[in-house]
Amino acid sequence: MSASNCLRCCLLRPSVVGRAGATAATAKASAAATARLRQGMPLAAAAAASFSTTANRGANQKPKPGTKAAERNAPPSIRQGKLFTIKKKKKNDSGARVKSPLPGERKAFRKRILLSNTNALPVPGLTDLGAESMLDPSNVCKVLSLPDDVVDQLRADEAFKTTQCWSMFRKPSILIRTETVDLITRMHAAAKTNKTLRLVLTGDRVTGKSLMLLQAITQAHLNDWLVVNIPDAQELTTACTEYAPILDTEPIQYMQQNYVLKLIQAIKKSNEKLLLKLTTVFSHAGLPQNIPIKSPLMQLANSAKEAEGAWAVFQAMWQEMTAQGHGRPPMLLSLDGLTHIMRISDYRTPAFNPIHSHDLALVRLFTDHLSGATSLPNGGAVIAATNRNNAPRNPSMELALAQREAEQLGGGKDVPQPQPYLKGYDERVEAVLRNVQVIKLQGLSKLEARALMEYWAASGVLRITVDEKSVTEKWALGGSGVVGEMERASLLTMRF
Repeated sequence: MSASNCLRCCLLRPSVVGRAGATAATAKASAAATARLRQGMPLAAAAAASFSTTANRGANQKPKPGTKAAERNAPPSIRQGKLFTIKKKKKNDSGARVKSPLPGERKAFRKRILLSNTNALPVPGLTDLGAESMLDPSNVCKVLSLPDDVVDQLRADEAFKTTQCWSMFRKPSILIRTETVDLITRMHAAAKTNKTLRLVLTGDRVTGKSLMLLQAITQAHLNDWLVVNIPDAQELTTACTEYAPILDTEPIQYMQQNYVLKLIQAIKKSNEKLLLKLTTVFSHAGLPQNIPIKSPLMQLANSAKEAEGAWAVFQAMWQEMTAQGHGRPPMLLSLDGLTHIMRISDYRTPAFNPIHSHDLALVRLFTDHLSGATSLPNGGAVIAATNRNNAPRNPSMELALAQREAEQLGGGKDVPQPQPYLKGYDERVEAVLRNVQVIKLQGLSKLEARALMEYWAASGVLRITVDEKSVTEKWALGGSGVVGEMERASLLTMRF
């Protein structure tokens, strides 16, 4: 039994030599794996034992691109992708600090207007406008230049637009159109009879509505009228300026102090000569400073130095400028961008209800005079111009203007009627435009187009021969004489 048991133990138990050999092989494989890891070789190759007879499954598998294993296996000449890492933005290597624009500097650069170009040729025989130049029908189809003092007044009124190509010519000049004589004649007749002309300039895009409004302002300055111009009605209704409720008003109205302060400064610059001559006839309490009677209106305007008291000063100025008699001249109240004030504004009440544009005090002042609810005691004109470039759609205004135009032409049954299934009509807008006159601007005639092209050629910006063929070509390319389209067809290469 003892011998058989010893033989069985010898067969079942591993020998001492076998255990020693296995231990040595394991130590040798571990040392080889450690050496390979130190040399940067993959771990799979180091883990494979020399005595293993099975195939290494990971030997034929390629590592995923972008991993560290792929970077170790890649040849030095091949660049592999890198892992995405979030790093801080590097500072300016040059060390120079970039100066940020000052408040309002970008807006001033965007609204900058150049009114002269020394590189342009002087036009021979070009004469300045006079007080009666735009009333004479013989000046139709002529280009006349603006006097220097009137140019300064128009710049103060912001009557020039950035979309107009004033910077291409040596001196700002305007073309006298048939519609110009018609407009100035109506203004002159209203001033003679101490009546108020209420008129809207309308038409398609780039037909010259803003330029026609500029001609009306020019005529007012040449004849010593008081001018109050709102250059862009969009600034009043797009919630881009501060506003505050006015107490004791029903329905409640809102004043825009910062915009009114800017408007007072524009009135001071453009009407400086008249404000120095005219004196106050009323006593005004509640102003920032005491203004005695028979003080110059310029002193009253200078009292508005901060936005807090600007609305009270503007009300006092308006009362003085519209005082009946006392040597007050006629007045022109003008606005560009009528569409923006004929809708619900972007302002909100404290209850977050939308505010109609006619509940803004400055807009209400203009709409009351445009509708006829309030008139100018010393005569004058209230003129508004529509815009088509960035104007929202306004069915009420479009319908009202189309009806007034049809009535002026004696349409009778052809007067447009509101569509029964269309929503969006506003009764307040229809009430304002119920009694206004309308001048619809269209394209130039061929004679007017020829006069304009001859002025371009004399200034050196149009390098073609102005004859019947070229005039007809540009007139047709410009959509039957549309001023803006003719400029694009003729002067597009000259605009920078």
